[in-house]
Amino acid sequence: MAIRKVQSSMVWAVDYDPKGRGLEVAFKRTGVFRYEGVPPAVYRAMMRSDSIGSYMRSCVIGMYPERRVD
Repeated sequence: MAIRKVQSSMVWAVDYDPKGRGLEVAFKRTGVFRYEGVPPAVYRAMMRSDSIGSYMRSCVIGMYPERRVD
């Protein structure tokens, strides 16, 4: 996986493993979370979206199992 910094008021960086379908998101205020079972198409759509934070709220958070990463 390779961390990618993003332009977002909510998210600092993302990291995605297409083989394991794991999405790690570094939020600016709440830390790093890992979302399991995220399809590659969802990751690609998030990265193309006008607002990564809005996309996260509507299509990722609460839709996939998540855990805080220390």
